[in-house]
Amino acid sequence: MTWRDYWNQDTPIYVNARHKAVHYDVIARQLADALPPGDTAAGPAVLDFGCGEALSADVVAKRCQVLHLCDGAELVRSRLQQKFGLLGNVVVMSPEQLGEIPAGSLDLIVVNSVLQYLSRADLDNLLATWKRLLKPGGQLLIADVIPHDVGPLTDVLALLKLGAKNGFFIASFFGLARTFFSDYRKTRAALGLSHYSEAEMLALLTSAGYTARRRQPNLGHNQARMAFVGVVKAL
Repeated sequence: MTWRDYWNQDTPIYVNARHKAVHYDVIARQLADALPPGDTAAGPAVLDFGCGEALSADVVAKRCQVLHLCDGAELVRSRLQQKFGLLGNVVVMSPEQLGEIPAGSLDLIVVNSVLQYLSRADLDNLLATWKRLLKPGGQLLIADVIPHDVGPLTDVLALLKLGAKNGFFIASFFGLARTFFSDYRKTRAALGLSHYSEAEMLALLTSAGYTARRRQPNLGHNQARMAFVGVVKAL
């Protein structure tokens, strides 16, 4: 099994529906606030790569000229199409369809909580692809990068804090127990997760041709993880 296979099914990552809704709502509202203005009154052209089910994507879409929702899992894309397919400025696509986006047409590419599932070779290829799709001055926002010294316990504490704030604290304990005995833990042990230091990420982005900086805060609820911005140099 690959990580792509794993996400092409219902998973125990979210402790309940409330957790799932809160997660995507937090991300969407933070992302909407971080959008660049774009070149037209309609707003920026945006790609959310590895977007997951993106339950609150409409919050972002209403501020965008176009919002590409890209995910490798067929099940996820089907759900995205059902939920957002009638929005005229939302395009649901697979990673294999990135070539359909005109080169140099995007103002922002968001890659949130994805790098841990990518090999270094895949990441290098994608950094080149994303750079090709961005306009001069366009931004690549990579978020939820896991540092080498952050482990599962930190993630657990961040989840419990989120649950206490949003009404699913008790459910978090049952959800964590379910995850512990689920295929996710086994898959994570078998496939592993990629970790990066701040210096490693800045070096990767710089070597790929971006002007790189650390972004604070991170997207989402877990501030032990990191976010970075890479800007394509203007010609």
